Amino acid sequence: LHMLSGPGCPVCVTPDGEIDYAIALAHLPGVTVATFGDMIRVPGSRSSLQEARAAGADVRIVYSALDALEYAQEHPGRSVVMLGIGFETTAPGVAASLVQARELGIENYFVYSMHKLTPPAMRAILDAGEVRLDAILGPGHVTTIIGARAWNFLAQDYRIPCAVSGFEPLDILRALSMLADAVRNGNPQVANAYPRSVTSEGNTKAQLLMKDVFETCSVAWRGLGEMPSSGLKLRQEYAAHDAWLAFDPPPAATPATPTPGERGCLCGEV
Repeated sequence: LHMLSGPGCPVCVTPDGEIDYAIALAHLPGVTVATFGDMIRVPGSRSSLQEARAAGADVRIVYSALDALEYAQEHPGRSVVMLGIGFETTAPGVAASLVQARELGIENYFVYSMHKLTPPAMRAILDAGEVRLDAILGPGHVTTIIGARAWNFLAQDYRIPCAVSGFEPLDILRALSMLADAVRNGNPQVANAYPRSVTSEGNTKAQLLMKDVFETCSVAWRGLGEMPSSGLKLRQEYAAHDAWLAFDPPPAATPATPTPGERGCLCGEV
């Protein structure tokens, strides 16, 4: 078996421009930027959040968006911006924090959504035709939210089998065995090798929460470029908590196009 990685983790596919904007927010007076720890060292075009924090910006690592919401509630004099990072796995938690902020009237809590969606990205990669794939090993945590049926288009539209896998060695081996059988038998279908977590319909409550708070939009992926309907932005009902609308960093802080080479990440090569 020859295995290829992609399209990338949600942190490493975040483009320079989005990171630069997050750093610019952190440098604004009275603003605290909250982020998951794995984003802190990812480089933008000029620096990283870690370097911004070392230079005096108020950047805080949180374990969930609700931690950032709690900090905003405890510090009403500061504007707290949660960086919405991640695929469908983390988006429901960020959505829940926005619902709670509106219910509690916490007006100093904002979200800068950089969320990415995996099925549209996979469709874009297949449509590009640059990589020939015989089968796809589906992501377990994402599929726990969106459900195995979200990948049916792979078998129906592209005649490519998909097996959703967990992260234990036996999970991966089982999924690879299912894919090998499907390819050998010429029977493209979506198989679930992670039934202890994944169902066909997924987590419907999380899906409804995301649908209530977010709407899809076209976004850029580091190394992959612009992909339609592959991102999430806040709906108009939550505009008061949208960091993109609430703040106005210096224009120089947000390059209009990704920096050539995109320093420090190899997503393009992957």
